[in-house]
Amino acid sequence: MTINQEFIDQFVNVTSKAALASYHLVGKKDKVASDKAAVDSMRNELNKLNINGKIVIGEGELDEAPMLYIGEKVGTAKGPEIDIAVDPLEGTNFAANNLPGALSVIAISEKNNLFNAPETYMEKISAKVKEKGIVDLDYSVKKNIFNLSEYLNKKPENITACVMDRPRHKNIINNLNKLGVRIKLISDGDVSGALLVTEDKHNVDIFLGIGGGPEGVLASAAIDTYECFFQGRFLFNTEKDKLRATKMGITNFTKKYNLSDIVKGDSIFCATGITSGDLVSGINIENYEFISETLVTHKSSGIKKIIKKVVNRS
Repeated sequence: MTINQEFIDQFVNVTSKAALASYHLVGKKDKVASDKAAVDSMRNELNKLNINGKIVIGEGELDEAPMLYIGEKVGTAKGPEIDIAVDPLEGTNFAANNLPGALSVIAISEKNNLFNAPETYMEKISAKVKEKGIVDLDYSVKKNIFNLSEYLNKKPENITACVMDRPRHKNIINNLNKLGVRIKLISDGDVSGALLVTEDKHNVDIFLGIGGGPEGVLASAAIDTYECFFQGRFLFNTEKDKLRATKMGITNFTKKYNLSDIVKGDSIFCATGITSGDLVSGINIENYEFISETLVTHKSSGIKKIIKKVVNRS
């Protein structure tokens, strides 16, 4: 797959159109309608592209989602074979309640190069680290913070950790508090939370906790370009979860996945803001035009930038 600027522009357009579709329902208290609008738009735009695309991470399986389900084929079938991971509306509650941080997200890679993640929880950690062995899922919170503190030449009280505000993270938060670490709690936005370690301007050094497995794969596509650290481990709590994982080819239920296990080869990541958040601004209206802002990464070219564009209604 040769990825050129035209190809990148096409996928920025896909997420921008989906973001605009959802934007019209922001604050309407209907997260189902907001999500459906983004899904319908993204599917419509993907099917216009000259690609032979397959959804490997989507809105669920065929019996759960009528559109953009895992295994669905998209595109005209006249172009390169690519794997596609989507989250048309990341942060449904953000959009429904007009809160910061709602995004429309997509990641693509060459065929068979993007991990086909099951719809289950994942223990995950991302950090502003290039080397392995500094932070690790098997380390205690204390060891991760002390190692990171030494690596970044910061005192623990000057380290900032991002954690989703969930009861399941009570022990993590308590341990961070004992160490005097600054904590940034987020209510939703698993993808963007993991990405806050990528640039100094976000002032986050480590993201840790349990979130969605598919969101972990989406975030990995961007983190890979930034050369930061990511590690994930799926949590299979039921026999049904294990059976679904087995059908996807997963046999080791306790394996730790590094970036190289999740994203192979070249990749593109696009995240367009619906409502303004830490990563990008939401849809704005300027001179009677809708303006989108998209974080774009492209691994092989090293592109890491924000693209603004006028979004036309479909």
